[in-house]
This record gives sequence, C-alpha cells and structure tokens, in this order.
Amino acid sequence: MKYIFFILFLFSSLYISAQEFQGYIETSNGTPIEGAYIFNKNSQKHAHSNESGYFLIEKTNLGDSLQIGSLGYKNSNTIIKNTSNKRNTYVLNEAPFELNEVVISPKIDALSVVTKIDLQTNPVGSSQEILQKVPGLIIGQHAGGGKAEQLFLRGFDIDHGTDISINVDNMPVNMVSHAHGQGYADLHFVIPETIEKIDFGKGPYNAQYGNFATAGYVGFASKEAFTKNTVKFTYGDYGYKRNLGLFNVLNTKKEKAYIATELIGFDGPFESSQNFERFNVMAKYSSRLDANSKFFTSVSHFTSSWDASGQIPERAVNSGLITRFGAIDDTEGGKTSRTNLNIGLQKNIDKNTFFKANTYYSNYNFLLFSNFTFFLDDPQNGDQIKQEESRNLFGLNTQLKKNLNWGEANVNLELGSGFRTDNSTGNELSHTANRKTTLNNIQLGDIKETNIFGYLNANFTLGNFTLSPALRLDNFNFKYADALSEVYDNKSVSKTAFSPKLNLVYHPNKNTQYYLKSGIGFHSNDARVSVAQNGHKILPKAYGLDLGTILKPTKNFFINAAAWYLYSEQEFVYVGDAGIVEPSGASKRLGIDFGARYQFTNWLFFNTDLTYTVARSVDENSGEDYIPLAPDFTLVGGLNVTNLGKFSGGLQYKHLNNRPANEDNSIVAEGYTVFNLNANYQWSSFISTGITIDNVFDVEWNETQFATTTRLQNETNPVEEIHFTPGTPFFIKANLTFTF
Repeated sequence: MKYIFFILFLFSSLYISAQEFQGYIETSNGTPIEGAYIFNKNSQKHAHSNESGYFLIEKTNLGDSLQIGSLGYKNSNTIIKNTSNKRNTYVLNEAPFELNEVVISPKIDALSVVTKIDLQTNPVGSSQEILQKVPGLIIGQHAGGGKAEQLFLRGFDIDHGTDISINVDNMPVNMVSHAHGQGYADLHFVIPETIEKIDFGKGPYNAQYGNFATAGYVGFASKEAFTKNTVKFTYGDYGYKRNLGLFNVLNTKKEKAYIATELIGFDGPFESSQNFERFNVMAKYSSRLDANSKFFTSVSHFTSSWDASGQIPERAVNSGLITRFGAIDDTEGGKTSRTNLNIGLQKNIDKNTFFKANTYYSNYNFLLFSNFTFFLDDPQNGDQIKQEESRNLFGLNTQLKKNLNWGEANVNLELGSGFRTDNSTGNELSHTANRKTTLNNIQLGDIKETNIFGYLNANFTLGNFTLSPALRLDNFNFKYADALSEVYDNKSVSKTAFSPKLNLVYHPNKNTQYYLKSGIGFHSNDARVSVAQNGHKILPKAYGLDLGTILKPTKNFFINAAAWYLYSEQEFVYVGDAGIVEPSGASKRLGIDFGARYQFTNWLFFNTDLTYTVARSVDENSGEDYIPLAPDFTLVGGLNVTNLGKFSGGLQYKHLNNRPANEDNSIVAEGYTVFNLNANYQWSSFISTGITIDNVFDVEWNETQFATTTRLQNETNPVEEIHFTPGTPFFIKANLTFTF
C-alpha cells in the first residue's frame, strides 16, 4: 500500500509544461502508426507515437517545423499552425523501405527496430519463420510442423520455451505445467501474414514480462487490416501445399475487420509419410470508439495432426539398418488444437495518460505419441509413450502509462497488473503400444495454476540519459490432484517472486545509443514438482547484466552489439519420457551478440546476426561442466532484394556450431550451415508468382539432436549416442498469389 501512496505523491507533485503540442500519426486508411519519430527542428525536441498513434512533444511554438517519419512511410514535414487542443492528425503514405530513415530511440527496447527492418526487407512466409526474425534465435523442428519448435538463444537450449516468454497481442503462448514440457510454446496458431510488429528483448530486463523471460521475450502484434485482399496457393516437393486467404471485411477509418485462413499439408521427405495437416482461421475486429479510444476483439482457431518418424540413432543409419529418412518406430505423431478469444481496449485518458487492457480465453487440446528409447524398458512392446492434456486458459492484463515533468526531468511511469489461470485436466503420461493400447499410467491428474502479478516501471530522462528502475511481483498458486493415488490427493502450494530491474540508456543523438541493463528474472517449475517439493526452490532466479550499443555510423549502416552475463540459480530440464523435471544445478553464461544491417542500394539489403557464448554448470568439475546442447556460436543472415522493378527475393543462411550433447563433451551434436533462396515476380497489380528453395546446396544436416540411451530390438545392451531428426534436403516450393 505504501508504494501506491508514493506513486500518488509523485503524480501530485509533478507539473506539466505549458509549451506542448500533441497529435496523431496514422496511415491513409486511418490505421494508427506506432513508433513514428517526431522531431522539432527548432527546439531539437523529439517524441514517438504510442499504440494509438498519439504523440506529445514539448517546447513547441507556432511556426515550428516538425519532421515526421516511420519505417516504410514517406517522411512528412509540416509547420505548426496552431497549438490548441484540437485533434492534429498527420497521415503518412507508404513508401519503399529506406534504412536511412531509421531513428534510434532513447528507449530500453530500441533494438526492436531490427525486426521491423527485417520484416520490411524479407517478409515471413511460415509460422516457423516468425520466430527466426528475432536476432540470434534459431529453431529446430522435431515433427515437421506438428510439435512446437526447439529454440536456441543466447547459449540456451530452450527446449520448447522454458527460458523465453512469448505472447501474441498480449495473450500468452507458453503453457505452464504442460504434458510435454514446461513453458511449451506452440506458435502454429498464428498465420504469419497477419503479423504487423515483433517486439523482443534479450535478458530479464523488462518488468512487463515475468515467467520464462530469462533469456528473453518476444511479443507479436497483429494487423488491424490488410493492404489488399489476398489469395495465395503454394505447392512443392514432398506433397507440400499451403492455401492462404486474407480478406478485409471492413476497412474504414473508424472500423476495420478481416478474416484470415490457412490450410497446410505436408508428407515430408521421410519414408513413412508425415501426413501432416494444419488448418488456421482468424477473425479480428477493431473500432475507434472516439478520438481517444480504440477497441479490438479477435477470434482464432487452429487444429493440426501428424505422423512422425522420430529421432533416429546414428548407429542404425551407419550400419545400413535404416536410411537418414527412415524410422525405428514410425507410429509416433499426434494432434493438437487451440481456440482463442482476445478482447482489448486502448484509451488516451488525457494528453499525458494512456491506458490499455486485454482479457483472453483459450481452449487447448494436446495429444502426442513418442518413442525416445525404443526397446530399452519394454523389450516386447517397445517404449512408446502418450502425453495428453485438455486445458482452459484465461487471464487479464492492464497497463497505465503516465508522462510527467519533474523539474528538468521527463518522467514516464508505467504501472501494470493482471492474472493468468490454467486449468489442465487429464494431464497424462502413459506407456502405450501402437497408439491404441495403454499398458500403464505413469502420471495422471488435474492441474490448476494461477499467477497474479503487478509491476512498476519508471523512466527518468534528463538530457541524454534515461534511468529506468523497475520492480515486478509475481504470486503463484500450484494445485495438483493426483488421479493415480488410491486416496484423495489434492495438494497445493504458493510462492512469490520479486524481480527488480535497473537500466540506464545514454542517447547522445538519434543515431547512437549506449545502454547498461541489469535485472532479475525467473522461470517456474512444473506444478507437479512444485507441490512435491512443497514450494522449495520452485521459482529459481536468473541474474542478468548487458552492456551494449546501437549505432548508425552511416545513414545506410545499422549496428548493434552487446556483451552480457547471465547466472541462473537452477536450470530445469523437463524429461518428457520420464515424466519428471530434472534440476541441473546453477549455471552461468557469458556471451557476445553482434548484428548489422546495410543497405547497398535502394533495393539491396544485407543483414547478419551472430552470437558467441560460453555456457557452463557452476557446481561441476572442469571438463564435466558443459551444458548439453547449449550452442556456443550461431550465425544467421541474408542478402535481400526488394522493389527492384517487379522483382524481389533473397538468399538466407543459418549456421549452428558443433556443441556438446552431454556434460563432458564426449558426445558432440554436429553443427550445420544451410542456405535458403526465394524469388518473386509481380506480373501485374493482380498476379504475382514466386519460388522458395530450402537447403539450396542439398547438404546433409541434423535439425535436432539429443544424446539418448536406447536399445534396438535386436540388441542386448543399450547404447548412448546421438539421435537426430534429419533436416530437410533440397526442397522447392512455388506459389501463385492474387491480390485485389
């Protein structure tokens, strides 16, 4: 309570400058433009537009000249002719992308401009590509698009999401206490062409994000409307097909609505067909209630099913027992679905106060059959397991922002709160045979997990410096009703996490930023383990420190670099086949991030991102302290052509270095370098065609790898070695697009 009184005291003791000018930035069809840069050439003051396109700039007088710009839009220059409280609206028209228009803002999350650059120069074409727009993040797929991807970032094998927080329109993607893995983040319900913006941050430095935001966070924002209606057909090798439809239903300045649909099918290069199918549909409606308020609601549904050949042992391939695209057990596979409802409101309460909130509901179903160890435990029936759950997820996010002046300092206060509740019923791990017979239940029960949170972030800007202290508070309640217990067994435990942050930005001009970030984050444990441990060590903390810079040394050259350190009290590794969470002890990571974007001409762009990390366990002896599958070097990038007459395209590459697959590095997961190519031609305003080639040079590469102990049916003794899912060979797809 004392913190609330302190905030109210601040509000009452601060004053607002009399020389202010406010306005709105939007597109020609009335869509707000967030992050537009407004610069007063006379006073040298600047501002940025918020989510509703609103901005307020200080020390502004009649006759001052404003320069307004945003990526992908023509710059606008205007003379201030009045300073009244009337609505001053400025319209920016779309234009070819120019890197010289990029302005580095004096904000902690200024690096998110990188994803906007990359989306402009190389648009995404699949849900997998969305995540790969985050600099330094690499993915691997176990099941051809069925399961959530395996993620690698900053020396973490994040598995399916244990150390990265992901959301779409402020609706969480990560699943807590999931049947297959803690933090499981399946983003396949997103149709990539509906994404307008990607916000991201590395490390535990943003108070808005709590659980899983240790290596970083990613936030996706969907579009309000499409530029044009689109129908797209894509067909390729291995039975690949993708049909896409994007249709505006309403597109006025006051109301916008659209429907997007996607249907995908894929057999894959495997000897046993994947029989993969996925259907997505999304509808979104947004309305400007008045000059200062906006409302949106979205509904989406996706369902997918697939078969899989699983992870295969190297010895079976080397001996000729199977090929790289064969299987030991081809009865793996599953099905999953998710239905979402998201409702949001944004409102400029006054010229210095902005409020937004959203409430959401998801119904989620998951069924997965896997066989990681073949005949190790059951020589007769095999070791197939079933993981299944049905979940209802709902929650609320609220955020209040207040801009103030305190003497010579500009102050921005951000106060947020909310909750999230997961009800997971029939959360099951069972030993099965041929997907039909349940031989025995290993785990079965109902989980209820609730997270109530609040945070306060303050930005104090004085001259070229911005200091940002923040505090986040999370309270968790874990409940687990064990259905396998002979007596009634419904246990619960609560735990609270405090996560302070302190960030400093030095911003000498619009082309330079230096920053020092520090903060504490955490990731929660599975509810079943939390109650079993009676709340002991179930919210381990991660302590992070970043020292970095963002620069534009020339008008067409953009650089970002950072040296960072992260100490984790305890890493949790969910072992799905055993149904347990294994604590691996404390760890430390020290690394370097580097990224560059360069525009050679108005149509040729280059981008690259590399990371180098030393990741080690703290409590183990030297030489036995490697963290399995933690990448030490990654490199991604490409050369992209855009707006070259009617042609566009690009060559992309990704490299993942050799990395240890076990603690003493005696088993190594082989690295790879893969190149992908795309080319598109606009025949008319109505028709365009394109091709995409994955793995242009047809290299043999392993997309996912694990050191696993297995036994084949004809073997007497088990063997521990690399088991892998082969990466896609040369794979060509062609598309035909109609826009109207």
